[in-house]
Amino acid sequence: MDRAFVNAHCATLPGAELSDPWGGGHDAWKVGGKMFACIGTANTGVSVKTPDIESAGLLIDLGRAERAPYFHRSWVLVPWGLVEAGEMRDRLETSYGIVRAGLTKTAQAALAPWPAT
Repeated sequence: MDRAFVNAHCATLPGAELSDPWGGGHDAWKVGGKMFACIGTANTGVSVKTPDIESAGLLIDLGRAERAPYFHRSWVLVPWGLVEAGEMRDRLETSYGIVRAGLTKTAQAALAPWPAT
């Protein structure tokens, strides 16, 4: 997995937008203005949101992710090459779903249905 894979998959999610909020080459994917995935300038992996601190800790304990520097403890860093494509897509979609569900009902209604039926 690499930056191109993550960017290509995130671009398929309804309402997902790419930005570089801090400048200098970050790829921050947002839905409704809220970030759900971020690739830093060091390009070591992608940081994603998990449902809670416990879920993040479990992924870290299982060796499926690392602590995401600069993010809340409910976020993890999934290093390149650590997981296969299917698991990476699941991590991205889980993060997207968590952030999307936290948007206002009006913001959610403005997005295309997801998951696609």
